[in-house]
Amino acid sequence: MENNFLKLFKIPETRKRISVTLMLLVAYRVGFQIPIPGMSSEFLKSTGDQGLFGMLSALSGGAIGQTTIFALGIMPFISASIIFSMLTKVSPTLEAVAKEGAAGHKKINQWTRLVAVVIALVQSLFIYSGIFLQTEGMVDESMANQKLGLMFLVVCSLVGGAMLVMWISELITEYGVGNGASLIIMAGIIAVMPSNLVAIRTSPDFWQIILFLSAVWIGTIFVVVFMHKGARRVPIQYARLTRGRRVYGGQRHYLPIKVNMAGVMPIIFASVLFVIPGIIFDWFKWQSVARMFQDQTGFIYVSTYLVLIFSFCFFWNRLMFQPEEIANNLRESGSFIPGIRPGQKTAEFLSNVLTRITLAGAAFLAAIAVLPAFITKDSGMTMSMQYFVTGTSVLIVVGVALELVDKLNAQLAMKTFDPAGGDGKAGAGWTQAKADRQN
Repeated sequence: MENNFLKLFKIPETRKRISVTLMLLVAYRVGFQIPIPGMSSEFLKSTGDQGLFGMLSALSGGAIGQTTIFALGIMPFISASIIFSMLTKVSPTLEAVAKEGAAGHKKINQWTRLVAVVIALVQSLFIYSGIFLQTEGMVDESMANQKLGLMFLVVCSLVGGAMLVMWISELITEYGVGNGASLIIMAGIIAVMPSNLVAIRTSPDFWQIILFLSAVWIGTIFVVVFMHKGARRVPIQYARLTRGRRVYGGQRHYLPIKVNMAGVMPIIFASVLFVIPGIIFDWFKWQSVARMFQDQTGFIYVSTYLVLIFSFCFFWNRLMFQPEEIANNLRESGSFIPGIRPGQKTAEFLSNVLTRITLAGAAFLAAIAVLPAFITKDSGMTMSMQYFVTGTSVLIVVGVALELVDKLNAQLAMKTFDPAGGDGKAGAGWTQAKADRQN
């Protein structure tokens, strides 16, 4: 049997989408070679994604702390998307707009882009005042005394870069394969590996680090895939209706409730909020307290991180999965859960199932976000490589890869079994198979 991977490139539309995706990702990475005007090029060469903003850089697909125009990455657009995802669930006005169909989604997308511009502006001002002006050697000597001009260059470059990344992500979503924002974050995580391997190649324990890294990564991938596919299947029975001699309905389907329903969102929320205390304490020169929020294996860091992850996990799942609404929809469609009365009892049953599933998913996210820091401690890895091997980065990479494989398989199946699809050969095969069944 021919390899499915090779079949993808024999379908013109899929081949074009894959090519467009690869070219746009290459264009996205080119932006990391363009420094912001007024910044020191020597600082750009000597500084990587380390320190306080390392994890935030991994989650944004950018390089916060570096002097490149794509430093903000896709984070402003993701933050705006998260805000409107929550507002459409709690605001009746936005919920009504979202239910208008394509026109409503177009309006919300426009508002999301506008809010992304505002968020990018605030983040660029924050980075300029909190990082560029506070870091010695980051600003070029020719711009050291021109604070207003420097601020204009930095802010415009960062905002423009963030908008360009957002545009690239939308082009990937529309003309490429998969979700553009997810692929950009995945590309940003993977792109740091070659430089990290070069950085540790002179270490006497190079091969030990490589073997240790491979073992940790393979084990984490196995756990992430297992939990990513895990779901509680709630049986749904459709009511049986009799019309004359015919019986309609009566089939049984399943409502899948994923164990990791929230995905990586709780970790993103927790990481974004976790940056704030460390920066505030740095500003007030409370270095000892700031280090408590930066030590990934310290008690303060771990306990606060776990509380934030669990809280956001329950908050996000309750916001996106509403048992009362699902129970009402089941009752209106004549469906029910076997052994459970429709209406309020069904809502209570789904709520209890959601609570147990969310507890398991939150425990998984907490473990996958915290444990790798203990495993990689004192391992000789660079800080950037430790961020790559952490469960958060692996969770993003594996999740995006699984979604990408599912979409490619769906396109392949559609082109293979569509009677009018492809170049006509697939349709002929489908027609021949149908004739064989009839004979």
